[in-house]
Amino acid sequence: MAWSMSTLVRLVALAAGGVMGAQLTAVTYPNNATSKPQMHVYVPDKPWSGQGKGPLVVAIHSCQSSGPSYFNNAKIPWRQGSDRKGYVTVWPSSPNNGGCWDVSSKRSLVRNGGGDSHAIANMILYAIEKYNIDKEKVFVTGGSSGGMMSNVMAAAYPDLIRAVSLYSGVPAGCFVSSGGGVAQWNNSCSGGRVELPLSSGMFPPSCSLQTWDAYMGDRGNVVRAMYPGYTGPRPRMQVWHGSADGTLNPNNYQETIKQWTNVFGLSQTPTSTVQNFPERNYRTENYGTEGMLQGIWAQGVGHSVPSNLTASEQWFGI
Repeated sequence: MAWSMSTLVRLVALAAGGVMGAQLTAVTYPNNATSKPQMHVYVPDKPWSGQGKGPLVVAIHSCQSSGPSYFNNAKIPWRQGSDRKGYVTVWPSSPNNGGCWDVSSKRSLVRNGGGDSHAIANMILYAIEKYNIDKEKVFVTGGSSGGMMSNVMAAAYPDLIRAVSLYSGVPAGCFVSSGGGVAQWNNSCSGGRVELPLSSGMFPPSCSLQTWDAYMGDRGNVVRAMYPGYTGPRPRMQVWHGSADGTLNPNNYQETIKQWTNVFGLSQTPTSTVQNFPERNYRTENYGTEGMLQGIWAQGVGHSVPSNLTASEQWFGI
């Protein structure tokens, strides 16, 4: 049997472990933000087979990591999901020392402020055009620092994102730095004490109150302040946290639920609770009847909760 040259090349590639298959690729994207995170994109060999244009999943790494490291981490399943279902994934890399995302400076905690969140929004806009993405199917996920940034993205860029699945994060704005520092650690927030210093600029100028509870009793105000005047739809939020988290106090789970129930105008009492789902010793809590907010409490799990591809994909609807 005679083989064509293209067939021979493909067979050699397959024998070598598919080295000529889909690869994570560094991409240069239009970015007018001050922050300059690197962008990597994974376009699977298998094309999207669902209806219409394909989805986009933005996977945001934790501290001490990068886009490529997160992509190659066997515990992070989004590459496998992409290969199986054919959706494109974007893997940003933090430009900050230590690899943490800037969720502390005002420039990242307001829309188009020039910070890390602004740059990730530019990645999303570029990917939608470049990879023929359905703008109604843009999803964001991340763990730890990436979970924090996922929450910030939902608050500052609600018009770009349809759903978020965040693991082991904190409420949006909780890590704000009183001195405006970039990617600064916040001991109060990490310890489960949710406070906003007046000097952060996250309060109205006339506000003389210093804690979230005192800020009109309304944690949702912090979300609304990140995109002032926005009245459109907001992303569906799925929040995961472990009860034994020693890095970001488990109290941040309930504080995040308080924040988003306020934003959505929902009761803080779940409308339904499912025990031992999606895994044994996990508790899934649904808020409201429209499927806008879901909390998943992982009993006995530390920092951070392992990504659950099936449950997150179901939340995204892909």
